[in-house]
Amino acid sequence: MMGALAASPWATWGIAAAVTAGVIIRPFSWPEFVWAASGAILLVLLGLLPVPDALSGVMKGTDVYLFLVGMMLLAEVARLEGLFDWLAAKAAVLAKGSATRLFTLVFAVGTVVTAFLSNDATAVVLTPAVAAVVKTVKAEQPLPYLFICAFIANAASFVLPISNPANLVIYGSHMPPLLAWLPRYALPSLLSILATYFVLRWTQRTSLQQDISSEIELPELSAGGKMAAWGIGATAVVLLASSAFDIQLGLPTFLAGAATAVLVLLRSKSGPTAVLKNISWGLLPLVAGLFVLVESLEKTGVTNDLAGLLHDVVQRSATLAAWGSGVVLAVGCNLVNNLPAGLVAGRVVEIAQVPDHVRAAVLICVDLGPNLSVTGSLATILWLTALRREGQSVGAWTFLKLGARVMPPALLLAVAGAFVFG
Repeated sequence: MMGALAASPWATWGIAAAVTAGVIIRPFSWPEFVWAASGAILLVLLGLLPVPDALSGVMKGTDVYLFLVGMMLLAEVARLEGLFDWLAAKAAVLAKGSATRLFTLVFAVGTVVTAFLSNDATAVVLTPAVAAVVKTVKAEQPLPYLFICAFIANAASFVLPISNPANLVIYGSHMPPLLAWLPRYALPSLLSILATYFVLRWTQRTSLQQDISSEIELPELSAGGKMAAWGIGATAVVLLASSAFDIQLGLPTFLAGAATAVLVLLRSKSGPTAVLKNISWGLLPLVAGLFVLVESLEKTGVTNDLAGLLHDVVQRSATLAAWGSGVVLAVGCNLVNNLPAGLVAGRVVEIAQVPDHVRAAVLICVDLGPNLSVTGSLATILWLTALRREGQSVGAWTFLKLGARVMPPALLLAVAGAFVFG
């Protein structure tokens, strides 16, 4: 019985579907990592994935784990030292009592943070800052501003190679230099960002008629807060340099975050326990479970099958291949999360040896497609985690209804823009 089960790819796909459903629905209010980790363990226990292969899958996520820990360290020391409160007050002052002006300001900051620090950083670092902003201005409806953090994290995630770890996965060892990246992705990025801004603002137009406070006192930023700000800025520089020299981003990010945390804590009243206990450690087994899931799916032969199919379609029409694979991926990312989907897609386009504009369409859809659902990208899951810490909650159905309006126009325009330099 076990042997027959192990030989069936349907059992693996069934577990993958169950894991996805668990992460989306969160039965019994159990956290997402419980379902991902349970699925990974079940694959091993049922003999669907040998232990060495499962461990190999876990180890493939090392760079992502280091990246996340580094970013979470930066976010937590910044929060403890009042940097987010200071930024919140600063943004509130600049908004001058206008809910719409504050919306535009937050969106612009989110674009910059995503481009230079990655979409995961937007979810981890910017979300608590925006939560502080809406409290400072006494906004009765905070969600329009918090939604920005989720949507811009994916919409601006192909401005630069470092804007989304998935970019590195799609290109692998063939990452184009920055001067080649910018012409190819500048127009698609611009179209994606503008479409997301205007559609999101339109959907939130009623809420943005609310009154917000303009009588804001700007607090003094502590020495630790200033050092945390410098640490975040230095991390952006480190990430750009790492990308330029084709260095994986995980270790540099971890070292930058750890160094910032140590320097800040040396001058702070807060101890390391205060930082470490508030980090969302459950994200690590969540990511590890997803990597194991990808490893098991590859064992079913799906990667080679998809590569063969994509190669055949490219031979008939590269344009059809770009649109077809892109749309399928955009939907697929919301079913299995864009991290595992990106890993599979990166391997598929490498085997199929597709033209540049097809690879660009694949990357755009892996990055932007997840704006449809709460489980579409790791950044959105990070955003949900940050929201819960701030006492906010967004259901899967609520996000899906909004994502169904925001994502498609941005995706269609961005993919069309990729053909200009194709």
